[in-house]
Amino acid sequence: MIELRHCHTLIALAETGNLSKAAKRVHLSQPAASHQVRALESHYGVEVFERKSDPLRLTAAGRLLVELAYDVARRVRDGDRDLARIAQGQAGRLRIAVECHSCFDWLMPSMDAFREHWPQVELDLVSGFHADPVGLLSHAADQADLVIVSHAQKRDGVAFHPLFGYEMLALLGKHHPLTRKPYLTARDFKDETLVTYPIPDDRLDLVRDVLLPAKVNPVRRTTMLTVAILQLVASGRGVAALPGWTIQSYLDRKYVVPKPVGKHGLHSRLYAATTTEAASLAYMQEFLRIVREISFATLKGIEAL
Repeated sequence: MIELRHCHTLIALAETGNLSKAAKRVHLSQPAASHQVRALESHYGVEVFERKSDPLRLTAAGRLLVELAYDVARRVRDGDRDLARIAQGQAGRLRIAVECHSCFDWLMPSMDAFREHWPQVELDLVSGFHADPVGLLSHAADQADLVIVSHAQKRDGVAFHPLFGYEMLALLGKHHPLTRKPYLTARDFKDETLVTYPIPDDRLDLVRDVLLPAKVNPVRRTTMLTVAILQLVASGRGVAALPGWTIQSYLDRKYVVPKPVGKHGLHSRLYAATTTEAASLAYMQEFLRIVREISFATLKGIEAL
């Protein structure tokens, strides 16, 4: 008989197309996820997916089970939401601090979807660059209820919720000599002008994790706008490093040339930070679920955490 845990595994399997990634998303080992699939196949006398297919291909029975899993998961979420409303009341406030302008591409649809189910929760955006964005959550500051950050640094009273993983890409102008290299190293940035957002080095993945350890400190130029960074790179006035998912439309148009940083790439994660107290609120948990769901449905090249 299909259970809720099977539904979560089936959905992850359909969305990732890979048993190992699906297991990771639902916090299971790969053998445990395989056992769940085999149990369903044994119970119903069907195969869920075609063996040795890469990416994974669902059978007709598998597609039917996935459709059922989505329906069951949706109904359970709706029930949880309605019960939470009864228990907690419908009123609340959710102020979201975000410094990455490209985040709006998926954050706004997430907010729209959230409003449909939690109309009495007041939503607001806190924009701009802040020296200490997580500090906005503190009772003393009281400026935000959720902050989107790329670095989770342990802090009392703060909970970090992983959203997705991604690769930071070095960006070059089309005629830059470094475009001939398969990937860039710290040394390649030494004589370049590095264009970044105006934020501290400990929040710039390239600087914190690659350049500083190699004692490389290139000339800097800063701007608040992603499109301005790209324009400077495209016109040959600097190089940059940005998450691939934030600039996919420019990469599709070949506006700039992307290169991995290091032989295996420079990988990072995106988190939503809340207070530990707010993390238990039903509408906060619902918002985080919606953000993850819409992110994986709309963004290219991100990874499940």
